Amino acid sequence: MPDRMQRANNTLNAPLANLVEKLIKQFDQIPSSRKDRLTQFSRFVEDHARLGKPSQLNFICTHNSRRSHIAQLWALTAAHYYGIPGIRCYSGGTEATAFNPRAVRAMQAAGFSIHVSKEGENPVYEVQYATTADPVLVFSKTYDDPVNPTRDFAAIMTCSHADQNCPVVIGASTRIALTYDDPKDFDGTPQEEAKYKERVEEIGRELLYAFSMVKPQAK
Repeated sequence: MPDRMQRANNTLNAPLANLVEKLIKQFDQIPSSRKDRLTQFSRFVEDHARLGKPSQLNFICTHNSRRSHIAQLWALTAAHYYGIPGIRCYSGGTEATAFNPRAVRAMQAAGFSIHVSKEGENPVYEVQYATTADPVLVFSKTYDDPVNPTRDFAAIMTCSHADQNCPVVIGASTRIALTYDDPKDFDGTPQEEAKYKERVEEIGRELLYAFSMVKPQAK
């Protein structure tokens, strides 16, 4: 596993690879209550791998503008780093808005390569996290948008509002409340940049931990 991780890390965007190395040294900062939920996440991935099925992960937040996109991209990065195959990541909301420019800038600062693929009120972004991974197209959408899975997926609730107000996610085979504070609360304040960075790193740290707990399947 270490050799495989080293090879994967060598293909990550250089600034992102440095951040990953920093975050995996901070797993002891994750509260035990959070680790319990992250273990539930890991078991979903393990169970599907054992059955030879892909793990479909749909990260859901009310507006699909910040936390759900950040989590989707970090999950792909963590799966790549740990060499976990069959991971398909999506995001959605209870309504569609746009991938917030502040969140985009925070992810770029973390080392993700993000470019606008299609302009508009709800732009489509092309995101690259590793030289050997296909670019990911990211835009705001509802969780049941046609590009998202309709059955046998994990609904990962990344905000408490969506978790409380969307009690049933149709088609989900499991639901995990992995909620985060909204950096939007600091928009337009002197703390804005620091709070977005804090949230990006918190989500990255936790999803790296979750994938580090996935046991490789016997060949």
